[in-house]
Amino acid sequence: MSGQEAPTKTISDFEARLAQADKAVAQFEQDDLGLLHRIRGILRRNPTLIPATVLLISVLGFGIVAPRFLGMGALSTVLQQVTVTGFIAIAQTIVILTAGIDLSVGEILVLSSLVMGNLAVSGVPLPLAILAGMACGTAMGLFNGLLVAKIKLPPFIVTLGTYSIFRALKLWYSGSESIRNADIEAQAPGLLFFGNGIKLGAATITYGGIMLLILAAIAWYVLNRTAWGRHVHALGDDPDAAMLSGIRTDRTLISVYAVAGLICGFTAWVAIGRVGSVSPIGFENINLGSITAVVIGGTSLFGGRGSIVGSVLGAIIVGVFVTGLSLAGVDDYWQMFAAGSLVIIAVALDQYLRRASQ
Repeated sequence: MSGQEAPTKTISDFEARLAQADKAVAQFEQDDLGLLHRIRGILRRNPTLIPATVLLISVLGFGIVAPRFLGMGALSTVLQQVTVTGFIAIAQTIVILTAGIDLSVGEILVLSSLVMGNLAVSGVPLPLAILAGMACGTAMGLFNGLLVAKIKLPPFIVTLGTYSIFRALKLWYSGSESIRNADIEAQAPGLLFFGNGIKLGAATITYGGIMLLILAAIAWYVLNRTAWGRHVHALGDDPDAAMLSGIRTDRTLISVYAVAGLICGFTAWVAIGRVGSVSPIGFENINLGSITAVVIGGTSLFGGRGSIVGSVLGAIIVGVFVTGLSLAGVDDYWQMFAAGSLVIIAVALDQYLRRASQ
């Protein structure tokens, strides 16, 4: 070998080689998404779109079958009939967003209305009577939340048990006696406030219906624009991940059931105005009605995904079907058949949309 040193490469040599390198950008194969898959994605991102479409089709369909249905009087009657269900559906939505359920909302409503009505009729100042009824509802919701969050019992079992407990308490407290409309009008006419309304031709828009829209707007804002609302969604989507991210899951869960009870307590005032009296056996089917409205409205029973607006629309859809079928001369049992079918279809659609991103 010669003693000469091998030539060294300079930076310019490397730059020359780099200029000859392939400059193609890495590309990944993209799935050619079909129309059906795109529609599924849109519906999943906008769950309110489904109940809004169903409501529009239902109104138009029943308007063709029974032309009287499109009258302002019939439509305002539907809104009046679903007012109480709409309030309870909002409370139920907040609970179901955490992947829970509350089967005792109807009993909380009735017991709160009995406390509120009895105190007001017996001479207690109306504001205090209303606050007592709302406090009673909040306490019952808080009791549910403590059992679910602290003792770690399944929400279905807890609220099934408290359903019977609250039912027994309302019958004991009322002595199975109703509070008559005449007594309320004489002693506490303010309890009937939400049953009054504004006349618009043949239609009557009650203050209860207006309050439902206000509460829905408040609940939507809280769930979508506050930290508490984000915690509720996170808890329903993945409780373990929510806990690891620093969310106090037990406190959030307790507050959810307490807020649901508070809404039921306030709804007691609306219900008294709607019916005009207080009966210990009133609103027997409100539990099923609220769950039906929530499911039809697009809220997932598995938690983490739902819409307050959708639940209110779901309540209106049930009212539209009941009123429309009645005007069309359909028997009551077929009305129940239609309501049950709507629930099954809504749950099946929810399962279908949950697979949209898979």
